[in-house]
Amino acid sequence: MRQMEDHNQGLQLISVHDTGQAGALGQLSEFRERFYHCLTGRADALFELADAVLCAGGPVASLAELSLTPEHRRGHGAGYDAINHGRVEIDRLRTTLAGLPVPRAVDGRIGLAVDVSHWLRPDAACSPERLFCHTYARGKGQAQMIPGWPYSFVAALETGRTSWTAVLDAVRLRPADDATAVTAAQLREVVGRIIHAGHWQPGDPSILIALDAGYDVTRLAFVLADLPIEVVGRIRSDRVMLRPAPPRHPGRAGRPAKHGGVFALADPDSWHTPDHTTHTDTTRYGHAQAQAWDRLHPRLTHRGPWLDHDGELPLVEGTVIRLQVEHLPGERDPKPVWLWSSVTAASAALIDLLWQAFLRRFDLEHTFRLFKQTLGWTRPKLRAPESADRWTWLVLIVHTQLRLARPIAEDHRRPWEKPVTEPRRLTPARVRRGFRNLHATTTRPATAPKPSRPGPGRPLGSTNRHPATRHEVGKTVKRDLTLQQHRNRTG
Repeated sequence: MRQMEDHNQGLQLISVHDTGQAGALGQLSEFRERFYHCLTGRADALFELADAVLCAGGPVASLAELSLTPEHRRGHGAGYDAINHGRVEIDRLRTTLAGLPVPRAVDGRIGLAVDVSHWLRPDAACSPERLFCHTYARGKGQAQMIPGWPYSFVAALETGRTSWTAVLDAVRLRPADDATAVTAAQLREVVGRIIHAGHWQPGDPSILIALDAGYDVTRLAFVLADLPIEVVGRIRSDRVMLRPAPPRHPGRAGRPAKHGGVFALADPDSWHTPDHTTHTDTTRYGHAQAQAWDRLHPRLTHRGPWLDHDGELPLVEGTVIRLQVEHLPGERDPKPVWLWSSVTAASAALIDLLWQAFLRRFDLEHTFRLFKQTLGWTRPKLRAPESADRWTWLVLIVHTQLRLARPIAEDHRRPWEKPVTEPRRLTPARVRRGFRNLHATTTRPATAPKPSRPGPGRPLGSTNRHPATRHEVGKTVKRDLTLQQHRNRTG
């Protein structure tokens, strides 16, 4: 009751200055209440652990240090106990996130970005379900494969230059998972929740999904063809695409041609006249030229995700876009970027929208850097992957609260930082810096801790007679048949 009175007084104080801020504070408080009801085990400890991440004075270094914040009223062991043995209703959290306002483009279109970020655990030999994660190094050609837990994130993108994204889902890739199948299922569920929440209605522009080169964009476009989406993704510059089959001449015998001429991305002599050529002047990349060729498709084979495809392989046609910019940060002579989109017969305006939406996908990299460097996503040394899932969703919910607090947060900048010229354009780190002032006016459903005595623990001088099991790293599923045996069986 006292907490509700404090919350009502806070709403009255803010409503004196700005009624819109009171509405934003009410939305934040309502989300905190729903988040608390999604915690079905160690709810109070998990909720206060999230508040400690929000109100900590600096970057999160460890779970134990979070217990020193005033918002965390429990001991340092309660945080690890909540992460290891708590329960979080993730499906309810996904539905709650989908019900929040979704950022849109100027034309009202919803843009989603999909990418994988790795929680590296190279020294955790006793942690199961680790995979080899591809990581980049500072030097050229110094990429490494390091054991860890890869997570696939889906986020809604904003327009303009910003470091804000609305993260809607996170799924950990397991050793037995097919990355393309998991991504397709994840996107299908996210789009379904967006439609169920009323953010997309029949007649609205299709939802645009941007992907990087690591995804099989053609396969995803084919599997998700029944959804109101359009896919755009980067493809390798050495890919070879095919034109549509030419019309069949009357009286000509033989099987009709399935593919047309070759369109090699690395061979300009194989290109034909672009269907569209657009020119755009940007503030960051200088002059940008986009060339688009319509109705191009790759040659599919019974490999990878198409291995178990029944019948004849389909023709997945789309638009190939060659984007050439004047300059890139850190590069004098930037190479062109090749994109493939599932859209056909696209107009020049839609071509510009496609490559600009792909460039907005890099905003998700700012979110990953915030997760790791500021919110401490990969800091805890957790053994069980289920504990890592709980902590991941806790960090995701923390980021969502920062996004909801964005309209009402004040700028507490350092003396050496530049002031924000536009109102309410604070970065997530600056919003977090002032969240402690908002914390007193929001709802705090967690109850106070009850006094208790610690357990006896392991007797002094005894040794651990049950060492933890060590697990191998990498994929655990192998095909029953080789590719050659599969071809011989299917003909």
